[in-house]
Amino acid sequence: MGWNKNRDRLHEAVFSSVKAISKNKELTSSTGLSQRPPIERNIFIPSAPRSSKDLNKWRGESDYQAFWHLYHQKTKQIPLTLNARMIFNELEISRVELLGCSKYLGSKSNISEYHNEKSLNMHDEKSLAYLAYGANLWLKNATNFDLSNESMNILQVFNKKFNIDHSLDSIRDKLIENIEDQREFEKLSIKFLQKLNLVKDAPHEDESIDPDEAPGTNDQFDSEDIEIESGLDDKNENQMQDFKGDIDIDMQESMDTIDDTSIEEEIEAVAYPSNQFSPNHKKDYSIYTKNFDEIIEAKDLVTSDESIRLRNQLDNLIKPHLSTIGKLANRLQRLLLAKQNTSWNYNLEEGILDNARLHRIIANPGYPLSFKHETENNFKNTVVTLLIDNSGSMRGRSISLAAICADIIGSTLERCQVKTEILGFTTKNWKGGDSKKLWMINGSKSNPGRLNDIRHIIYKSADNSWRRSRKFFGSMLREGLLKENVDGEALAWSHERLTKRPEERKVLIVISDGAPVDDSTLSANKDDFLDNHLKEIISKIENDSPVEIQAIGIGHDVTKYYKNAITINRAEELGGVLLEELTKLFNN
Repeated sequence: MGWNKNRDRLHEAVFSSVKAISKNKELTSSTGLSQRPPIERNIFIPSAPRSSKDLNKWRGESDYQAFWHLYHQKTKQIPLTLNARMIFNELEISRVELLGCSKYLGSKSNISEYHNEKSLNMHDEKSLAYLAYGANLWLKNATNFDLSNESMNILQVFNKKFNIDHSLDSIRDKLIENIEDQREFEKLSIKFLQKLNLVKDAPHEDESIDPDEAPGTNDQFDSEDIEIESGLDDKNENQMQDFKGDIDIDMQESMDTIDDTSIEEEIEAVAYPSNQFSPNHKKDYSIYTKNFDEIIEAKDLVTSDESIRLRNQLDNLIKPHLSTIGKLANRLQRLLLAKQNTSWNYNLEEGILDNARLHRIIANPGYPLSFKHETENNFKNTVVTLLIDNSGSMRGRSISLAAICADIIGSTLERCQVKTEILGFTTKNWKGGDSKKLWMINGSKSNPGRLNDIRHIIYKSADNSWRRSRKFFGSMLREGLLKENVDGEALAWSHERLTKRPEERKVLIVISDGAPVDDSTLSANKDDFLDNHLKEIISKIENDSPVEIQAIGIGHDVTKYYKNAITINRAEELGGVLLEELTKLFNN
């Protein structure tokens, strides 16, 4: 009983220790799980344990953050892909921990138990967080650091994944030799990443970073990159529930104000540019945190074998409609090519001599010469975006229809030299995910805003050919992909991508089955929170944007939201309805 009484005082004592060790009086404290790497000027300390036997590993988490703030100096950001960035960060974390343990000898057992507990709760061997953490252990293993069996398992997976052998021991030895020189350590870390084929050329430290190439942007994911783990495991979630009443929230530093090196801002810079269509442009709509959102390419959702199987599955769904598709494609192609081609005016008094009519002069020398003139049709260069609802309510027949629609429209427009982009939207988790866990850790404040981790998917970008992208298009049918849907943000994201395109005419076609639904968001906000935001975004696009928007409702009437909308209830209607609507669209 006495232990539980003093837990709050323990929390205060640990925070004071962190400030003293880091020699940083400006640090603020929040209750929750720590970030990797830590946030500038802020530390996260979990609630104190209920048992004294867990004290060392609890203190290890605060010691790691104290050493980071003591030994890590903020330097110019080096442009790296997300997987390279996470390994780079883990090497730096390992460096400061080793430095701290060498100076504060008593902290070594704390750090060791903290890592053993962390390793015990990491299970997904394919996750990027799991693999990146192996780099931390790889460095520690050369310093006789006490690693548990679970930690050694992670290290073995890391070594196998990146083919690490004794040839890299010399780089590791140099890293350890330069552990006190952060700049030299970073240079050696880049060389290590080059050996792992994660960096092609060593970036110059003074290079400026293009926002579209910032670490964490999805276009740079390797084909085997897997979604980011938050580090919030089930055991920690249970601990959070036990101590929810003991949480002491410090609101001076919010999770929404992460420093420039955070993944949140890297994703936000690409997904949510600051304009009137941004998800936050209306004061009634807010987002609790974007730290766990992701934009991911379809090829990163599936393995190579799975992509082939799902593509075959989609082809089988399309087979009954092949004759309809052929007719649709041919008619639409004739329509579009006729609009794109130039035409000639004949029997003119001046212009280019019409050789085809010279026979009239031979037959009748008094007949005047005939001239012709070429005219260009006023057909605007066009790009079309298909935005597909990948929510759980689309499961089964609806997602099959949506996939067939997208395949038909996309392949037909590509044949007609019309640039086409195919995007999808869903969430990473059911009923919240890491965003909701963070919200609960921070006290479950009312009306938090959007409270789930969104996932935006690029099945095909406008500049990629259909031939290259189609093999990954079947990933839309992947089991477990379809979860919840925040339509307003997806619409703002796809619209922003369109507005950056150079084409004169921009068309956005939304394929959906109805209203936006996200249980965690709706249970913590007003019932019409997502609905109103979607209507606001649609209204802005329809009234203030040059982008033309059209909606296709799959089994549901979506005219409640969109002015220009059609509904498809059965597969048999697909060809005729699409032909009619696309013909109208391109005749305008």
